[in-house]
Amino acid sequence: MQKHSVKPSRFPDLHHEADLDDIVAIGGDFSVDLLVDAYSHGIFPWPMEDLEDLPWFSPLKRAVLVFRDLHVSRSLKKALKKAEFTFTIDKDFRAVIEACASTPRPGQNGTWITDAVLDGYTELHRAGWAHSVEVWKKGALVGGVYGVDGGGIFSAESMFFRESYASKAALLFLFQHLESKGLPWVDIQVMTPHMRTLGAKNISRPGFLKLFDVTKEKGLELFPRS
Repeated sequence: MQKHSVKPSRFPDLHHEADLDDIVAIGGDFSVDLLVDAYSHGIFPWPMEDLEDLPWFSPLKRAVLVFRDLHVSRSLKKALKKAEFTFTIDKDFRAVIEACASTPRPGQNGTWITDAVLDGYTELHRAGWAHSVEVWKKGALVGGVYGVDGGGIFSAESMFFRESYASKAALLFLFQHLESKGLPWVDIQVMTPHMRTLGAKNISRPGFLKLFDVTKEKGLELFPRS
C-alpha cells in the first residue's frame, strides 16, 4: 500500500482513512514540531533498520492501560516496599533516555533509540512535551521511564532498570502521577508481556481514537509547563 509522504505538521486524518495499516506515514524527522503534531494525533515514530525513511505508526491494535484495571501482584507490592526507592520527575531526562537506549531487549540486536531519537526527544523534553520519571537508590539512578504528553494524553515510550523492580516502580509512580492529574488511562502503544500482566489490553484503532479524542477534550495539564 502506498504511504503518505510526511510534510511539516501534516499527517493523514486517521478518522477518515480506515484502510491504512500500522504504518500511516513515511518520512520526516525528529523535529519538535513534527513530533508534537504526531503525538497530538495519536501517531508516533518508530525507526526500523529495513526502512530508509522514518515510519510513523498508529497500530491497528493499540495497547492501553486503564488505571481502574491496573493489577499489581502481592509479590510486587512486597518487593517495592523493601526496595527503598525514591522518585523524581524530569530531574535527568537525558540520562533516562540514554539508559533506555543502552538496555538490551530480548530478541533485538540493537535499539530503535538512535542518536537522532536521543537528540530529538531531548529537544522535545526541553520544549515541555517529553517527560521522565527517575528512580534512585542511595543517590544512584537505578531505573526510569520516559514518554510524551500529547496534549493531556500520555504515551509511554521506554523504560530501564539497573536494580531489580526499578522499572516497574518507575511505571507505577508514573501511573499514580498521571491519575492524580485526572488522566484515567495511559497509551502503551504496543503490547508487551509485562504490560499485559499489569492489566493492559489491546483495542482497535477506531476505539483508541475515540478514547483519545474524548480524553483530549478535557485539556488536562499532566506536567508543569516551564
